[in-house]
Amino acid sequence: MKSVLKIFYRPPFIGVLAFLLVFISQGLGHTLWMLVSMIFGHDYQYLAAFILGLIGLFLLFVGMKKENEVAATWLGYFAAVLMWTGWVEYSFHFYSDLSETEVRFFMQSTTGIMMVTLSYFFFNKETRCNFFKWFHRNLRLSTGKPTSGYKRNYAAITAMETIYVMWFFYIILYLLYEFAGDRSPVTYTFFFFNSIWALFLLFRLAKFWNVTRAVRYAIPTALIAFASYEILLRWDILSEIWLYPKKYVFELILISTAISIGFLIAVFTPEGEKERLAKGSEVQN
Repeated sequence: MKSVLKIFYRPPFIGVLAFLLVFISQGLGHTLWMLVSMIFGHDYQYLAAFILGLIGLFLLFVGMKKENEVAATWLGYFAAVLMWTGWVEYSFHFYSDLSETEVRFFMQSTTGIMMVTLSYFFFNKETRCNFFKWFHRNLRLSTGKPTSGYKRNYAAITAMETIYVMWFFYIILYLLYEFAGDRSPVTYTFFFFNSIWALFLLFRLAKFWNVTRAVRYAIPTALIAFASYEILLRWDILSEIWLYPKKYVFELILISTAISIGFLIAVFTPEGEKERLAKGSEVQN
């Protein structure tokens, strides 16, 4: 068994496995949303969603106390998925039902809030975000030197980054569909360049040796790729099985089991072995 698991100690498996875990869990998040609605019905779904968000908050609390970077990162990610599904998506649907207004208008109305709050993270001198740092370098936006000895909280960072990336792409897609149309040249262009971006990031991810960096890099990479996947669903090129748990019960159970095993492999494969191989690779290079 140990010899079989060793394949996950090396590229491209470290990065690809993390990518698949995030990508598929995004789809399963849609399934979770549907199951809450189906099981609890209209009268109790919002209470259940609130509890779902509390579970996410608990995972975030546990993750923030974890010393292990991999565990903290994954806890932060899943905390974000649960809080987004339970507190954000369901709150939009609640007020959509209350006001008899389409959900997309509520999401679009948060564009200003996202931009204002995002400015805090953009100008944060402690940021390690490659995307933000690229703008800092090329636009010569010095935000000051990072604090010496500053210890990052990986669960909190991962949770916030996950929520903001999901939020960003929700708004982008809604705005594209609203003002350009799902089959307009603008949407086709966005799909083309977004897919190239996702593939470029995935190519880089496949070279990662360090598991903690791979996981943190895989999350935005998979979320970017998922935006292109959402457009393919909109074009009816693919079928969104995530929204039909009754129809695809066997497939979803199979996918959930596989993703659970993958997650266990990602978390419990020996960290020391990966680090040793990574150092060996650096010496060879």
